[in-house]
Amino acid sequence: MDLDLIVTAFPQGGEIPRLHTCDGADLSPPLEWSGEPLGTKGFALIVDDPDAPRGTWNHWLLYDLPASVHSLAQGFKPGQLGRDGINDFGKRGYGGPCPPKGHEPHRYFFRLYAVDTESLGIPDGVRRADLDRALQRHTLAQAEYMGRYQRH
Repeated sequence: MDLDLIVTAFPQGGEIPRLHTCDGADLSPPLEWSGEPLGTKGFALIVDDPDAPRGTWNHWLLYDLPASVHSLAQGFKPGQLGRDGINDFGKRGYGGPCPPKGHEPHRYFFRLYAVDTESLGIPDGVRRADLDRALQRHTLAQAEYMGRYQRH
């Protein structure tokens, strides 16, 4: 069985509901996952937009989630569980899709990592590069789910 991630608020490749964007309540969507490999001791999550005008934009960095956790509720807040990195909005937690008006739809990738450690050994508040370095040494499996959003 492979690691599988589902964002229950929208279909794979589908449009992200306004509720989960800067045009709505900017709430994180509910997530569910299963199928992690043997030896998994924790999870990490990265949400990014590779279509941003200045390169990949990081919307959510969450790590050191316990292996017993297999879902995150809608509206998950920083500090509830695990550790929070700093997204490219300059804050902890989820920052929803907010592409420039008039752009074609942007793609938003939700990537879940099963890791071989309870702690990646990095503190709260790191940026993406630090999280990527830690994940390179500890990732056992990765799952991906993509949604799209366009502002009119």
